[in-house]
Amino acid sequence: MSDEAINNKDDVDNKKVNKEEESALKNKSRDDSLEDKIEETPEIKIKTLEEKIARTLAEMENQRRRFEKEKDEAFEYGGFSFAKEALNLIDNLERSKQILKNDETLKNSDALKKTLEHFDIINKDLISIFSKNNIKPIESLNKKLDPNFHQAMIEIEDDQKEPGTIIQEIQKGFMIKDRLLRPSLVGVSKKKEDNDKNNEKNIENKDKK
Repeated sequence: MSDEAINNKDDVDNKKVNKEEESALKNKSRDDSLEDKIEETPEIKIKTLEEKIARTLAEMENQRRRFEKEKDEAFEYGGFSFAKEALNLIDNLERSKQILKNDETLKNSDALKKTLEHFDIINKDLISIFSKNNIKPIESLNKKLDPNFHQAMIEIEDDQKEPGTIIQEIQKGFMIKDRLLRPSLVGVSKKKEDNDKNNEKNIENKDKK
């Protein structure tokens, strides 16, 4: 086959491809136009608007619920920080009592007794005010250590109590409604160590060396 014949054949093939591409583009354009017309029908527009309105109403309802929850929490626990700071008053009263009790010059004096009585009255009044505002002390003594309410500071040897029992309250803890305001700082019991056994272990260790 001559070069001229080959060229003519290529031209014919290229024209066929171009016509096919042009036809495909026209068909696609026609299909897109039909889809646009379908999307523009009133029924579909109404359905789309209904879906948008439903989503908007759902979002508004979620926001309303969040707002109500935040409002309730602000009302219930809005004084949390203030209450926590106010506990310092009780702590300072207790420290002042201990300082006065340890003062050798005041021991067994009437002045000390009267002062301590006044301190106790003030302390009871504070506890009463806290209680009226749903701030209540945590009961700790003779109870099992609960990490949700107590924080163990020291262990004290005591065979009379079950290990892990609170036998000393270093600082009183408080709750505000169902929330922990601060944990109780406590001392818990542990079994006394057997000195004879410890001595035997020490002797054994020395012998091994």
